[in-house]
Amino acid sequence: MISIHSFVFGPFQENTYLLFDESKECIIIDPGCYDDRERAQIADFIEKNKLKPVKLINTHCHLDHVFGNGFIADNYQLKLEINKLDKPVLDSFLTTCKLYGLNASPSPQPSIYLNEGDVITFGNSTLEILFTPGHSPGSITFYEGKQKIAIVGDVLFYGSIGRTDLPGGDFETLINSIKNKLFPLGDDYTIYNGHGPSTTIGFERMNNPFLV
Repeated sequence: MISIHSFVFGPFQENTYLLFDESKECIIIDPGCYDDRERAQIADFIEKNKLKPVKLINTHCHLDHVFGNGFIADNYQLKLEINKLDKPVLDSFLTTCKLYGLNASPSPQPSIYLNEGDVITFGNSTLEILFTPGHSPGSITFYEGKQKIAIVGDVLFYGSIGRTDLPGGDFETLINSIKNKLFPLGDDYTIYNGHGPSTTIGFERMNNPFLV
């Protein structure tokens, strides 16, 4: 069974997710740890729980989701995995940080490109992938059918949706991703998103003002 631990990191209050199971292997999704205190926080959790990080993954590559890529990759000797269409977003990371007046360490380049239909394996667990662009050109979602969980990045929020005014964003594409990729998963799926509280497909289908 997959356990999910979240951290709220960085100046944008981003949700970083650490997923693990009884094998103690874990994957790190969207490490937003921005400073030494936050980097120590995630490292201490891994050490105290005797976890073995085996994958570093980004749902998408906006700056707040990749602040900790370099630290995680170096500290645990992991290769970065993203969707190829978000490579230009990743390449603009340090330039974007300068625009916001933020200092950041470089992210490693991706070594593995993930696509819809691919399967992520760690320990005794697997996650499947959906291609869910719109917030960014290469946004991807990770889901697991038995526990009915989905890690969606900034595609869908509690009562809201991801912004589409950043380079590569598109409102109609995002709405299509939500309605045609996430909604078919089922109302009982729990959505773990990139900012704010988790939600469910059913709640957003009935209450989200962008989707009703």
